[in-house]
Amino acid sequence: MGKEFIELFEEWADSYDDSVTGHDIEYKAVFLNYETILTQVAKRSFGQVLEFGPGTGNLTEKLLSYGLTVTAVEPSSSMRKIAIEKLQNRANVIDGDFMNFPESNYQTIVSTYAFHHLTDQEKSEAVASYGKLLASGGKIVFADTMYESVEAYKEAIADATEKGFHNLAEDLQREYYTTIPVLKEILETNGFSVSFEQMNDFVWIMEGAKL
Repeated sequence: MGKEFIELFEEWADSYDDSVTGHDIEYKAVFLNYETILTQVAKRSFGQVLEFGPGTGNLTEKLLSYGLTVTAVEPSSSMRKIAIEKLQNRANVIDGDFMNFPESNYQTIVSTYAFHHLTDQEKSEAVASYGKLLASGGKIVFADTMYESVEAYKEAIADATEKGFHNLAEDLQREYYTTIPVLKEILETNGFSVSFEQMNDFVWIMEGAKL
């Protein structure tokens, strides 16, 4: 589940923090309002938090600043190493992925810039498992690139290509970006009420509350 991208995660590890702070022109729009996105995810979280794909630990750090207890599950050994050094043992950063994690009494499940590494079928399987894990009132709060329609997704690829952003265009076609209607159906089918808030031209926050 997303393991096919491990090599890519390893390559990104050393440059990831530069990219999210706007130093990579191709991805500047993707990471626009990055700090606000992290803050919004953290503010919507409560209790014991399970974080998927922490990368270099930026959201983890934000969650900790809100006094939350965090278990962060990261499949990339290089990303994990950076996160562990950054967080100084203030969070439990472990190997795993969206479907391989230690079960516990979590109240919130969070992720940023990672859920698109799963196919729509894998997304559905993952959310089904979270629906069984979370009690009523528990939350899923994911910030990720998603689109209002398939047409909007195709337009994003065409726009990146026209601008000469070939790495971005390649990423948009290689990874499993999906649409808001698909995600809405997945969450509602598994017992969540769901809302979406747009944070930039690429990223939306998807917040699901267990009914």
